[in-house]
Amino acid sequence: MRAILARMAVEALRTTGDNPVQKTWRSVLAEDGPPTALMRVLAEWAAADSKPLILFADEVDALIGDTLISVLRQLGAGYRDRPRWFPQTVVLCGVREYRIFSAEKCFHVTGGSASNIKAKSLRLGDFREDDVRSLLIQHTDETGQAFEADALDRVWALPRGQRWLVNALAYETSYECKTGRDRSRPATAAAIDQAKEMLLLNDVTHLHQLADKLREERVRRVILPMIGGVSQAGYSGSDLEYGRDLGLVARSGPIRMANPICAEVIPRELTTAQESERVNLVSPRWHIREDDSLDVEALLAGFQDYFREHFESWVDRYGHREAGPQLVLHGYLHRVGNSGGRITREYAVARGRSDLVVEWPRRGRTLAYPPCKHVIECKVVGKKAGLESTIRKGLEQTAWYMDRRSAESGHLVVFDL
Repeated sequence: MRAILARMAVEALRTTGDNPVQKTWRSVLAEDGPPTALMRVLAEWAAADSKPLILFADEVDALIGDTLISVLRQLGAGYRDRPRWFPQTVVLCGVREYRIFSAEKCFHVTGGSASNIKAKSLRLGDFREDDVRSLLIQHTDETGQAFEADALDRVWALPRGQRWLVNALAYETSYECKTGRDRSRPATAAAIDQAKEMLLLNDVTHLHQLADKLREERVRRVILPMIGGVSQAGYSGSDLEYGRDLGLVARSGPIRMANPICAEVIPRELTTAQESERVNLVSPRWHIREDDSLDVEALLAGFQDYFREHFESWVDRYGHREAGPQLVLHGYLHRVGNSGGRITREYAVARGRSDLVVEWPRRGRTLAYPPCKHVIECKVVGKKAGLESTIRKGLEQTAWYMDRRSAESGHLVVFDL
């Protein structure tokens, strides 16, 4: 509360000049204490000017527990005194919270007076595809650097309109990449893909924060069934909305990852511990042939041995029967990305599977040239479906997915626990 009031005093001085808040907030905090100091300071601020006060509180979701509860209650208590003795309008900006845990009371608090007086709950939507194109065209108009048609498509397809990711992807392409700073060279789809890899590799703040949310049980309840290809899951509607507000789950349509970048970040984060434990067990180059092509058969044969030895501890650690085995495979295949290839992931929730496409550069080429594509489809034998049925359906789905991705090989991985 001291930090909040100190910041408010700075803003009060900046907006109204000789403001009593700057002079009195310390004494108010000492006299009233945290439970009412905020309400009194806001009253003094509002009274210091004849114009109504509008307060924007950004990153309000950074407040936790009893501090957040106190702020909300004081905002609610001052509502009746507006606009002369309290802000006319308060805008709380951040990720919406649904339940707040009170350490003092040792239970979750829902609602409260601040919620009862809420006028609107506004959600900043994602860009539409035409918004993304308009943004990139503005860059072209200002700098002269064009985006090729397939590059425009990629800047839409990878973030799916998520505002921060759209900007980060385009900025990485045009400013952080050395070749991208040459305005005479148009941005290509390959450059966009490389920018995406750099964002993932550098673990930029936004992606790191998204990944950090995976520690929360309500997020895992939504995400893990998606990875396992399970449509029936034990999450609540508020869990799902929270995942959407975080930008991890698509806002509309079938339940799925928000975009391909999230589909990359989530398994990487969930398998970080597995990767660090496995890094010294296997050489990262043994799956590459002498002609530098990828030996997918050897790669998966090695995975069979690895899985038999380690699956119990890792499946138990992930805490989800369908997702656990597939996450072990995801972590194992990280060696492909570390050796010069690339992995893309899709989660077919309604079909009970997850799909991976391993892209590997052709001999003497880079990934900027059309790479070799190898499909790996994963299925877990369900309680009702038998092994033979799972294999039969899996082969049909693998063949269909190979056609869709123009793959040179396809592999069906069936987990029978």
